[in-house]
Amino acid sequence: MHNLGTMEIHNQLLSRPYTPSLVERFIRYAKMATTSDRHIEAIPSTPVQWELSRLLADELKALGVTDLSLDEHCYLIARIPASPGREAVPSIGLMAHVDTASDVSGTNVKPRLLEAYDGKTIRLDEAGTWLLDPAENPDLSEHLGDSLIVTDGTTLLGADDKAGVAEIMTTVDLLLKHPEIQHGPLEIIFTPDEETGKGMNLFPLKSLRSVACYTVDGGKAGEVEAECFTAYAAHLEFKGRSIHIGAARGKLANAVAMAGSFIGMLPRSESPEATDGWYGYYCPLEVSGGIEKASLDVFLRDFKREGMDRRIETIHAIAKAVEAQFPLGSVEVTINKQYINMREKLDERPEVLSRVMEAATRAGAEPFIKPIRGGTDGARLTEMGIPTPNIFTGGYNYHSRYEWASVSDMALAVETLVELVKLWNEEPRK
Repeated sequence: MHNLGTMEIHNQLLSRPYTPSLVERFIRYAKMATTSDRHIEAIPSTPVQWELSRLLADELKALGVTDLSLDEHCYLIARIPASPGREAVPSIGLMAHVDTASDVSGTNVKPRLLEAYDGKTIRLDEAGTWLLDPAENPDLSEHLGDSLIVTDGTTLLGADDKAGVAEIMTTVDLLLKHPEIQHGPLEIIFTPDEETGKGMNLFPLKSLRSVACYTVDGGKAGEVEAECFTAYAAHLEFKGRSIHIGAARGKLANAVAMAGSFIGMLPRSESPEATDGWYGYYCPLEVSGGIEKASLDVFLRDFKREGMDRRIETIHAIAKAVEAQFPLGSVEVTINKQYINMREKLDERPEVLSRVMEAATRAGAEPFIKPIRGGTDGARLTEMGIPTPNIFTGGYNYHSRYEWASVSDMALAVETLVELVKLWNEEPRK
């Protein structure tokens, strides 16, 4: 339940001069379809991602940014020069991704601004088919009087990560219009295909000058993420033997039944819907096929290396158990690494995390650290050698038709980014 002080904070953030342009940017970006496709190896995996990336490049140029590149793989990197006399300050990067997840449609998105939220159930569509109920979404109770951006229930909203994109663009706009805000060199980075887990595969790392980076791809206000899953994907091919099912005794190996048996042996207590916090899981993501051949993709997630080793061993053990059940069939297992927990690398550079915590505090947030039950481009960039924790955006219920965003949280994210660049400016390069 809100107290008056919290409502006053919402009102202050909603009344910031930049807030209307922040909302306008986000809604405009959210309306653009940018869904990525994990089945496509090319980067970007879908041509629609180019539309937003090109728009952002044009908008950055219109703001006065001249050092900018959009390469053949849709990676957009723009550089903001340091304030005069601050050229020796270390460069940092601010990063967000342009694609949205394919879990729910991201086409024909209809964002709606709901002002002065009254705490009641929100009808996303006129018929009331899709409801955003505070009883099922307790975070709503913290936003009485706030302005919210919601969907019409037919698509996701795209706050993951267009809220982050809008917040970075608004921060750039603020810095360029207010030269009195002293800062060092900045790199603005927008990436494709984060949702496929392959978005950093072709990232032009050698062109980056930053000593640290920050993804703006988190959730509720104050949330800072410095630890993520170690992520692997298991691909399984089930090879069966086909014969007329009326004469199948002793002769048939049904690949569909093999895949079903495999899924049935995955521990239900270690599924995404049964775990939270620092507990990992197995997630059967997609299955297809027929009697002779079927395929299955399973995501493996764990925070610890030994936990991931156990999960990989379990996948192989279940595959052998299925082969024992279906002696005329076979199972082929392929394991691919996606990203690793970024905590170890971030621990080597504690100032990178401490500065974002201090920036959030200065902005008026109450920062807290939580694990990412997923991954970000920052996890991959950290693995590549540039420490990259994750900052909140004010988005909720990601990858869902019930996705919503808090305007005051989004404004607080902008103020956190401004404080962050000011903090890095306080210490010159040694």
